[in-house]
Amino acid sequence: MEPPADPRARRLFGGSARALGDLAASPFRADRDRIVASPFFARLNGVTQVVSPGGSGLLVHNRLTHSLKVAQVARAIAERLTADEAHRDLLEKLGGCDPDVVEAAALAHDLGHPPFGHLGERVLDRLARHRLGLTDGFEGNAQSYRIVTSTEIRGAATTGLDLTAAVRAALLKYPWTRLDHPDPHPRLLDPPPRGATPPPDDPGSGSSKFGAYRTEVDDLRQAREPFVGRIPDWQQTAEASIMDTADDIAYAIHDVEDFYRVGVLQQGTVAAELMAWQRESGHFRAITDAALATAARRPGSAIERLRRQLHRKDAWVADDEAFAAAVEHVREELVEGLLAMPFDGSIEAEQYVARFSARWTTRFVDAITVVGQPAVRSGHVLLAPAQWHEVQVLKFVHHRFVLARPDLALHQRGQARLLGTLVEALLEWLLDPEEESRLPRRLHDLVELAEAELHPRTPDRIGKARGRAIVDFVAQLTDGQAVAMLDALSGRSGALWTDAFVL
Repeated sequence: MEPPADPRARRLFGGSARALGDLAASPFRADRDRIVASPFFARLNGVTQVVSPGGSGLLVHNRLTHSLKVAQVARAIAERLTADEAHRDLLEKLGGCDPDVVEAAALAHDLGHPPFGHLGERVLDRLARHRLGLTDGFEGNAQSYRIVTSTEIRGAATTGLDLTAAVRAALLKYPWTRLDHPDPHPRLLDPPPRGATPPPDDPGSGSSKFGAYRTEVDDLRQAREPFVGRIPDWQQTAEASIMDTADDIAYAIHDVEDFYRVGVLQQGTVAAELMAWQRESGHFRAITDAALATAARRPGSAIERLRRQLHRKDAWVADDEAFAAAVEHVREELVEGLLAMPFDGSIEAEQYVARFSARWTTRFVDAITVVGQPAVRSGHVLLAPAQWHEVQVLKFVHHRFVLARPDLALHQRGQARLLGTLVEALLEWLLDPEEESRLPRRLHDLVELAEAELHPRTPDRIGKARGRAIVDFVAQLTDGQAVAMLDALSGRSGALWTDAFVL
């Protein structure tokens, strides 16, 4: 098959095998259809976004519904920008912007997220590095890239989804590896890009966020080739920047929706925090960080800490007037608007939520712009300062009044223990010489794939291959499959033949 003339449309493997959607006129539309047809995409229906809905009856977003909303927002942004001549010309200079590319990347951006959301990501990273000896550890974005380039099945070979260069590049929110690509590594920049900073508890471990493992670095280079000379090696493509911004917008809006619906977000507590800061902002700004820390439970202190954090991390955009205006707008829309009417499941209540969501989404999409020389911690496509601050305040509400809850911490500690026990049980199974012929076929295949990727002289090559295979295997499970597999491995399940669904 002749390679496409457009380097952005170049595929990783260039094979002629067809999949659902490959008859689409656009190679990027074909990529979108390949992603939607993937079992990894369907699996996201059973993966936690923030809290697991399994067994609770909660109507909350999962990774699939989140991905669909990100794709919706991302496409709306791309279509709006490409319809504007001034933006369109700049986007072309940066390497191009195709709504199909943006939508495909948005649909695929969470394929690698493990069971139990970001908690699972942190647990698997710790286990991968400290228990299984994998320098790269685990990162959800890098795992998504690994799936579309390596571990997904197409035809008779393990080749990934064979996506175009443009879509793979648009998947790279963090276009670097953990430690050594590109050179110099972006964590060494001052300031470093968002996500490139090492975790504070392990400064020698490399970037806390990264887009590819070292095993996929050649694929990353090929994906980025059409953009060489247009954007720095560490900078997102414009299409990746749109996807990243859409992810932030969707996250900020639908997490507020979810926890309003289930009654976790209460008008009184949110109002107390926002209004206390508005009344006493002068006092809060005047006190030292140490004094602020001692007043941690005082209403208004948490959002003051947010204001200071924005100045420390994002001085390029942080502005006190814009921050105060964002607090006021969120108070009006959320405290006096959405939260003023408790959710009762009625059609009227659902319509109220839908209007709230649509109003905010339109406000954010209309505030998107393109810049030729962005700050290091920004992409080429970004929100206007007023709306950027509003997103930060909405995300603060979610973090403060949902993620910081002790009952959620109790639930998540149990999930973390479950994942740790599951990894240990799988490792024990892999190391049992009498059980080699009875390993799950998928796990056996993943060991062979990981071994083939490693250099023959890699120290403890077999051990590292087993470790990567276990991480790949666990990361592909849904929340329910992880629970069911541990039950089976622990002897707690009596459903002998139905347990096979997790293998």
